[in-house]
Amino acid sequence: MEVTNPLKTKIIIVGAGPAGLAIAGRLREKGFEFTIIEKARQIAAMWHRHYDRLHLHTVKQLSHLPHLPFPKEYPTYVSRQQLVDYYANYARQFDINPVFGVEVQKIKRKNDHWQMQTNRNLYEAEKVIIATGSNRIPVRPRWDGLEKFNGNILHSRDYKNPQPFFGKKVLIVGMGNTGAEIALDLAESKVQHFLSVRSPVNIVPRDVFGRPAQLTAKMLDKLPFRLGKMISRFSTRLIIGDLTKYGLQHSTMDPIDQLRQTGQTPVIDLGTVAKIKDGSTKIVPDIDHFVINGVVLKNGDQLEVDEVILATGYQSGIDHLLENTRGLVDRHGLPKDCIGTGEFKGLYFLGFDNYKLGGILGSIYTDSEKVADAM
Repeated sequence: MEVTNPLKTKIIIVGAGPAGLAIAGRLREKGFEFTIIEKARQIAAMWHRHYDRLHLHTVKQLSHLPHLPFPKEYPTYVSRQQLVDYYANYARQFDINPVFGVEVQKIKRKNDHWQMQTNRNLYEAEKVIIATGSNRIPVRPRWDGLEKFNGNILHSRDYKNPQPFFGKKVLIVGMGNTGAEIALDLAESKVQHFLSVRSPVNIVPRDVFGRPAQLTAKMLDKLPFRLGKMISRFSTRLIIGDLTKYGLQHSTMDPIDQLRQTGQTPVIDLGTVAKIKDGSTKIVPDIDHFVINGVVLKNGDQLEVDEVILATGYQSGIDHLLENTRGLVDRHGLPKDCIGTGEFKGLYFLGFDNYKLGGILGSIYTDSEKVADAM
């Protein structure tokens, strides 16, 4: 049934995670009225779902939302629960009241405004801020024989803690930050596990001689003639060491170059390297195919496992929301800019810039200021 009387608003924000909250806070400070919708039933729903041990990898002074620093008693690296509490308080402080249970199905241009079909209503707005983030849709690779496997397969977004895996053999697929930290979580609980790594990796320490590596990296990045990169590589090799004998190949790309060119954050080591070196975490090659009781690896070895955790990342799904994204997104499916132009004028994007040194929360802080000023 076609809706003939859409709900009209000047500004609509899609998503009540950190990106949506950040722009809502800035708009509230400027006196703008807006509607914010969220498909889940709570503020910052993804952060409620993340695994229990998660802490920010970025320091608290560079990770808070606009106009409200973290409480002084918060540690340098804020925990998941502390972040959840902070976001809920942020919404109260800035009188941000999302309409929950509203999921966007399609956004399209109609004359001089944007029309948005959701599971509940049709909205019309002059300006639409898409703040659904780059981690909206879990990536679940397919392998031959997957349907034969008699064990359990879950995506890392559904991992909470090691308890369900006691007494089992677990294969983690993918060594990004999530895969590395889940491996550490299992290792510390004495759960037998393997970490499947397909490509060379960049691993950097979270702290260097007691100082957060993020702050050091920002300082080194200002040095001339690639001197900062040379110092960074030296300190990383000194602390991380050579991991080739454990089955890991080191990336030839500088960690900062990797971030800026691919949007892939280097693995920030919290203790996984030590577990690899002492044999608690065993590195294995990429999967070739599944069999009834496990997997066959690319090197021909067969590995018996009971559980598989896919730490295989996410997609933004921008192309699912918009009828046309030609010229809007890069090869990774992420918006090229936070402010739409041309046929995308009136669209804004927050929580998608993975290419900056300050992390996604740092990008949200700076990009939300650009968007608010542009509006």
